[in-house]
Amino acid sequence: MKAPMYFDGARYDYVGALPVNPEAKILEIGCSNGATGALALSRGKCGVYCGVEISDRAAEIARQRITSVVQGDIEKIDLPWEPDTFDVLVLSEVLEHLVDPWTTLRKLRRAVKSGALVFASSPNVCQYRVLAMLLRGDWTLTDFGVMDRTHLRWFTPNTYAAMFASSGYVVDSVGELVPLGVMARLVNRATLGHLRHLFVRQIDLRAHCP
Repeated sequence: MKAPMYFDGARYDYVGALPVNPEAKILEIGCSNGATGALALSRGKCGVYCGVEISDRAAEIARQRITSVVQGDIEKIDLPWEPDTFDVLVLSEVLEHLVDPWTTLRKLRRAVKSGALVFASSPNVCQYRVLAMLLRGDWTLTDFGVMDRTHLRWFTPNTYAAMFASSGYVVDSVGELVPLGVMARLVNRATLGHLRHLFVRQIDLRAHCP
Protein backbone atom coordinates (compact mmCIF):
# COMPACT_ATOMS: atom_id res chain seq x y z
CA MET A 1 0.00 0.00 0.00
CA LYS A 2 1.45 3.34 -1.09
CA ALA A 3 1.50 6.28 1.33
CA PRO A 4 -1.09 9.01 0.60
CA MET A 5 1.68 11.50 -0.21
CA TYR A 6 2.58 9.29 -3.20
CA PHE A 7 -0.54 10.66 -4.89
CA ASP A 8 -0.10 14.32 -3.86
CA GLY A 9 -1.30 16.54 -6.69
CA ALA A 10 -3.36 13.79 -8.33
CA ARG A 11 -6.68 14.63 -9.95
CA TYR A 12 -8.89 12.52 -7.72
CA ASP A 13 -11.99 13.98 -9.43
CA TYR A 14 -10.92 12.73 -12.84
CA VAL A 15 -9.84 9.30 -11.62
CA GLY A 16 -13.05 8.94 -9.61
CA ALA A 17 -15.15 9.65 -12.70
CA LEU A 18 -13.54 6.82 -14.67
CA PRO A 19 -14.96 3.30 -14.76
CA VAL A 20 -12.82 0.43 -13.56
CA ASN A 21 -11.23 -0.93 -16.73
CA PRO A 22 -7.81 -2.61 -16.55
CA GLU A 23 -7.76 -2.73 -20.36
CA ALA A 24 -8.07 1.04 -20.83
CA LYS A 25 -5.26 3.26 -22.07
CA ILE A 26 -5.01 6.84 -20.85
CA LEU A 27 -2.95 9.73 -22.21
CA GLU A 28 -2.21 12.78 -20.07
CA ILE A 29 -0.64 15.94 -21.48
CA GLY A 30 1.33 17.75 -18.81
CA CYS A 31 1.47 14.69 -16.57
CA SER A 32 3.86 16.39 -14.10
CA ASN A 33 5.25 13.82 -11.65
CA GLY A 34 2.76 11.14 -12.67
CA ALA A 35 0.59 11.33 -9.54
CA THR A 36 -2.72 11.17 -11.43
CA GLY A 37 -1.53 8.28 -13.54
CA ALA A 38 -0.25 6.38 -10.52
CA LEU A 39 -3.63 6.82 -8.84
CA ALA A 40 -5.52 5.63 -11.92
CA LEU A 41 -3.31 2.56 -12.24
CA SER A 42 -3.59 1.75 -8.53
CA ARG A 43 -7.40 1.86 -8.71
CA GLY A 44 -7.66 -0.31 -11.79
CA LYS A 45 -8.98 2.50 -13.98
CA CYS A 46 -6.52 1.57 -16.72
CA GLY A 47 -3.77 -0.85 -17.61
CA VAL A 48 -1.66 1.67 -19.53
CA TYR A 49 -1.09 5.31 -18.56
CA CYS A 50 1.13 7.44 -20.80
CA GLY A 51 2.16 11.03 -20.36
CA VAL A 52 3.81 13.97 -22.06
CA GLU A 53 5.74 16.34 -19.80
CA ILE A 54 7.93 19.33 -20.67
CA SER A 55 9.91 19.34 -17.40
CA ASP A 56 12.94 17.04 -17.32
CA ARG A 57 12.77 16.56 -13.55
CA ALA A 58 9.02 15.89 -13.42
CA ALA A 59 9.26 13.48 -16.37
CA GLU A 60 12.03 11.56 -14.60
CA ILE A 61 9.84 11.05 -11.53
CA ALA A 62 6.77 10.20 -13.62
CA ARG A 63 8.65 7.44 -15.46
CA GLN A 64 8.91 5.58 -12.16
CA ARG A 65 5.13 5.76 -11.63
CA ILE A 66 3.36 5.33 -14.96
CA THR A 67 3.72 3.23 -18.09
CA SER A 68 5.68 5.66 -20.27
CA VAL A 69 6.55 9.34 -20.48
CA VAL A 70 7.57 11.41 -23.48
CA GLN A 71 9.63 14.39 -22.36
CA GLY A 72 9.17 17.47 -24.52
CA ASP A 73 6.92 20.29 -25.68
CA ILE A 74 3.62 18.86 -26.93
CA GLU A 75 3.47 21.60 -29.57
CA LYS A 76 6.82 20.55 -31.06
CA ILE A 77 7.11 16.78 -30.66
CA ASP A 78 5.67 14.08 -32.89
CA LEU A 79 3.36 11.71 -31.05
CA PRO A 80 4.92 8.22 -30.88
CA TRP A 81 1.60 6.39 -30.65
CA GLU A 82 -0.55 4.90 -33.39
CA PRO A 83 -3.87 6.60 -34.24
CA ASP A 84 -6.86 5.52 -32.15
CA THR A 85 -4.71 4.28 -29.26
CA PHE A 86 -6.24 5.89 -26.16
CA ASP A 87 -9.56 5.58 -24.36
CA VAL A 88 -9.12 8.71 -22.24
CA LEU A 89 -7.38 12.06 -22.75
CA VAL A 90 -6.46 14.24 -19.74
CA LEU A 91 -5.55 17.93 -20.12
CA SER A 92 -5.34 19.39 -16.62
CA GLU A 93 -4.25 23.04 -16.47
CA VAL A 94 -2.14 22.80 -19.61
CA LEU A 95 -3.83 24.38 -22.65
CA GLU A 96 -3.45 27.91 -21.28
CA HIS A 97 0.34 27.46 -21.49
CA LEU A 98 0.37 26.71 -25.23
CA VAL A 99 0.92 29.06 -28.15
CA ASP A 100 -1.65 27.28 -30.31
CA PRO A 101 -3.86 24.95 -28.25
CA TRP A 102 -6.28 24.55 -31.17
CA THR A 103 -3.67 22.83 -33.32
CA THR A 104 -2.54 20.71 -30.38
CA LEU A 105 -6.10 19.52 -29.73
CA ARG A 106 -6.46 18.50 -33.37
CA LYS A 107 -3.15 16.65 -33.20
CA LEU A 108 -4.22 14.81 -30.06
CA ARG A 109 -7.57 13.92 -31.57
CA ARG A 110 -5.81 11.48 -33.88
CA ALA A 111 -4.31 9.58 -30.94
CA VAL A 112 -7.62 8.86 -29.21
CA LYS A 113 -10.39 6.45 -30.13
CA SER A 114 -13.91 7.27 -31.16
CA GLY A 115 -15.88 7.44 -27.93
CA ALA A 116 -12.81 8.34 -25.86
CA LEU A 117 -13.45 10.46 -22.77
CA VAL A 118 -11.80 13.87 -22.41
CA PHE A 119 -11.14 15.67 -19.12
CA ALA A 120 -9.80 19.23 -19.23
CA SER A 121 -9.50 22.25 -16.98
CA SER A 122 -8.14 25.79 -17.24
CA PRO A 123 -8.50 29.11 -15.37
CA ASN A 124 -11.50 31.32 -16.13
CA VAL A 125 -10.46 34.82 -17.19
CA CYS A 126 -13.96 36.29 -16.75
CA GLN A 127 -14.04 35.50 -13.04
CA TYR A 128 -15.22 38.56 -11.09
CA ARG A 129 -11.84 39.18 -9.44
CA VAL A 130 -10.20 39.53 -12.86
CA LEU A 131 -12.95 41.87 -14.05
CA ALA A 132 -12.54 43.99 -10.92
CA MET A 133 -8.84 44.27 -11.68
CA LEU A 134 -9.58 45.41 -15.23
CA LEU A 135 -12.03 48.02 -13.95
CA ARG A 136 -9.14 49.42 -11.91
CA GLY A 137 -7.10 49.66 -15.11
CA ASP A 138 -4.80 46.88 -14.01
CA TRP A 139 -3.50 43.61 -15.49
CA THR A 140 -1.05 42.23 -12.94
CA LEU A 141 0.60 38.89 -13.58
CA THR A 142 1.41 36.58 -10.67
CA ASP A 143 3.39 33.43 -9.96
CA PHE A 144 0.32 31.18 -9.88
CA GLY A 145 -3.45 31.19 -10.33
CA VAL A 146 -5.55 32.74 -13.07
CA MET A 147 -2.99 35.45 -13.78
CA ASP A 148 0.02 33.10 -13.83
CA ARG A 149 2.73 34.85 -15.84
CA THR A 150 3.43 31.64 -17.80
CA HIS A 151 -0.07 31.62 -19.31
CA LEU A 152 -0.15 32.42 -23.01
CA ARG A 153 -3.89 31.98 -23.52
CA TRP A 154 -6.92 32.92 -21.45
CA PHE A 155 -10.39 31.39 -21.69
CA THR A 156 -13.95 31.87 -20.53
CA PRO A 157 -16.19 28.81 -20.11
CA ASN A 158 -17.81 29.57 -23.48
CA THR A 159 -14.60 30.07 -25.43
CA TYR A 160 -13.02 27.00 -23.81
CA ALA A 161 -15.93 24.86 -24.96
CA ALA A 162 -15.85 26.44 -28.42
CA MET A 163 -12.16 25.58 -28.79
CA PHE A 164 -12.84 21.89 -28.15
CA ALA A 165 -15.90 21.85 -30.40
CA SER A 166 -13.99 23.42 -33.29
CA SER A 167 -11.14 20.93 -32.84
CA GLY A 168 -13.20 17.79 -33.34
CA TYR A 169 -14.57 16.99 -29.88
CA VAL A 170 -18.12 16.78 -28.56
CA VAL A 171 -18.46 18.86 -25.39
CA ASP A 172 -20.67 17.16 -22.81
CA SER A 173 -20.46 19.67 -19.97
CA VAL A 174 -18.71 22.87 -18.92
CA GLY A 175 -18.81 23.94 -15.30
CA GLU A 176 -16.76 24.91 -12.29
CA LEU A 177 -13.97 22.79 -10.89
CA VAL A 178 -14.81 23.82 -7.33
CA PRO A 179 -18.47 24.12 -6.27
CA LEU A 180 -19.80 27.66 -5.89
CA GLY A 181 -19.75 29.17 -2.42
CA VAL A 182 -22.87 30.18 -0.50
CA MET A 183 -22.91 33.81 -1.68
CA ALA A 184 -22.15 32.83 -5.26
CA ARG A 185 -25.01 30.34 -5.22
CA LEU A 186 -27.40 33.01 -3.93
CA VAL A 187 -26.36 35.50 -6.61
CA ASN A 188 -26.52 32.80 -9.25
CA ARG A 189 -30.04 31.88 -8.21
CA ALA A 190 -31.15 35.54 -8.11
CA THR A 191 -29.83 36.15 -11.62
CA LEU A 192 -31.27 32.92 -13.03
CA GLY A 193 -27.79 31.62 -13.79
CA HIS A 194 -26.94 34.40 -16.21
CA LEU A 195 -23.91 35.51 -14.18
CA ARG A 196 -22.65 32.08 -13.13
CA HIS A 197 -19.47 32.52 -15.19
CA LEU A 198 -18.38 35.36 -12.88
CA PHE A 199 -17.94 32.93 -9.99
CA VAL A 200 -16.12 30.14 -11.83
CA ARG A 201 -12.44 30.23 -10.94
CA GLN A 202 -11.38 27.07 -12.79
CA ILE A 203 -13.21 25.75 -15.84
CA ASP A 204 -14.04 22.04 -15.74
CA LEU A 205 -14.80 20.56 -19.17
CA ARG A 206 -15.87 17.01 -20.00
CA ALA A 207 -16.09 15.86 -23.60
CA HIS A 208 -15.83 12.80 -25.82
CA CYS A 209 -14.58 12.01 -29.28
CA PRO A 210 -17.19 11.30 -31.95
